[in-house]
Amino acid sequence: MRVWLLLGIVVLAGTAGEIAVTRAMKQIGEVREFHPRALLGVLGRAMRIGWMWLGLSLLAMAFFSLLALLSWENVSYVVPLTALSYVVGALRAKIVLGEKVDLVRWVGVLLVVVGVVLVAVG
Repeated sequence: MRVWLLLGIVVLAGTAGEIAVTRAMKQIGEVREFHPRALLGVLGRAMRIGWMWLGLSLLAMAFFSLLALLSWENVSYVVPLTALSYVVGALRAKIVLGEKVDLVRWVGVLLVVVGVVLVAVG
């Protein structure tokens, strides 16, 4: 039971964190310059956006949950199960960010689900 609870935290908090960071970065705009001063400017603007802090907090929660999960289970079991984040990520990108997810991507998501089921029952 605790494995599935932590897996849920890894998947849900991780993808929610990615969505929040994406929202913050879309507010900042495209990064066009990659010299240190420009990157520090982008980092400074990002740190003033609440979505960035929320995203980083959720990603940290997912990371530490993954560490705990890996201390209990084999990596060959845990890592494939975390692929469920692709499913949640595609759904959240469509619903929260309004991204267009075409049929080919949904087929890919379905294949990931099939792979996760095979690992979970195997």
